[in-house]
Amino acid sequence: MTQFVLVLDASIVNVALPSIGRELNFSQDSLSWVTNAYTLTFGGFLLLGGRISDLLGRRRMFMAGLGLFVVASLAGALAQGPAMLVIARAVQGLGAALVAPAALSLLMTIFPAGAERNRALGVWGAVAGAGGAAGSILGGVLTEWIGWEAVLWVNVPIGVAALLLAPRLLPAAREAIGASGFDVMGAVTVTGGLALGVYALVDGNNAGWASVQTIASAAVAIALLVAFVFIEARAKHPLVPLQIFRQKTLRSANLIALTVTGSVFPMFFVLTLFMQQVWGYSPIKAGFGQLPFAITLILFAGLTSRLVTRIGFKTPLLAGMVITAGSLVWLSLLTAQGSYWTELLGPSLLAGIGGALMFIPVTLAATAGARANESGLASGLINTTQQVGGSIGLAITVAVATAATTASLTSGNAPPVAATDGFQLALLAGAGLAALGAVFTAAFLPGLKKQPVPVDEEEESPAAVSV
Repeated sequence: MTQFVLVLDASIVNVALPSIGRELNFSQDSLSWVTNAYTLTFGGFLLLGGRISDLLGRRRMFMAGLGLFVVASLAGALAQGPAMLVIARAVQGLGAALVAPAALSLLMTIFPAGAERNRALGVWGAVAGAGGAAGSILGGVLTEWIGWEAVLWVNVPIGVAALLLAPRLLPAAREAIGASGFDVMGAVTVTGGLALGVYALVDGNNAGWASVQTIASAAVAIALLVAFVFIEARAKHPLVPLQIFRQKTLRSANLIALTVTGSVFPMFFVLTLFMQQVWGYSPIKAGFGQLPFAITLILFAGLTSRLVTRIGFKTPLLAGMVITAGSLVWLSLLTAQGSYWTELLGPSLLAGIGGALMFIPVTLAATAGARANESGLASGLINTTQQVGGSIGLAITVAVATAATTASLTSGNAPPVAATDGFQLALLAGAGLAALGAVFTAAFLPGLKKQPVPVDEEEESPAAVSV
């Protein structure tokens, strides 16, 4: 329930942006911050949230973050002006950054490694993938039938239900490790570096990629992250013990995850705009146009979890990257006068299969082998990587689409044709990222018949066997 809401919230507001802009008197330049404020704090605080859940308790941080998320959603729905809504969205992102790694860490500790955990992650992956598509559908329905406030109101009853169920369903035993010696400087540098890095990406198109703001933000972000590495190497109680990166599977999976979300997440953005701006679909119709992707991903998630149990995560992940690249190339053939049934349905179904084959194995690979006291850290790392990957992919997509559309308009093409030219090139860029991910998977991800065993469990379990 919680993971669905967190993923949903990253996309549900997009369809409502025109209505929000009109009713709250946003300027065109500032309207993007309704989305960016959430992305910025979510991506910036994820790593910190993961480590705090290890130190203070996963269920405790799950409930605290979810409570903050619900309160911020309520405040956003009641917003009377731009400033209040943007602040509420930023606090929502902070709550999500506390919840997401704690939730995934709880799942990894509740279910033992092997078939049971793979099935649980199959459900997790299906819900996460479907949340992106469902956000477009629900955003269109709620905005058109009730009003923009409903896209934030919807979080409240679901969040309250999850909070009431958490004490009964989630374990509290052995969850708090102790917060002595918390690495304050590490927390400040990594959070500041990630937040500034995400900010440079999400606002790059508005400010200009060569602008002083973008270059300065990126430079300071890099400096803070470099300082973070030096601090962690010397800290007595590091926020991120650097030895976790000695695990080749975890290291490779996080690199691949950048290309997974970088290729898939912008697809929702592009298709939503294409269907409304070029084909003239209503928000509801455009949202339902992405339903085949969500249904296919859900149907294939269970199959993927069983497949991973039998043959490991490398082969399904590689197949998923290749299938996703192919589906995006197919989508890039969309035309201004085309038909949904002949041009969009087929590649959407194929993309759903590719998504199921990617999301579950990459999550397993990124969290397999982590010690019990580092499961929150590993969960925070993969969530952070996915969030940053989505931001990079969206920045590339928007930049490519804008440049191609401008060039097409300059050449004398009609606006729908020019917009189509931009969207086509943007989808090809996504295909390129997926293809790059396939190369990374083949070259760097170890082939394992069994999941890596955490160091503190090696005496009780057989080691993973290479293929």
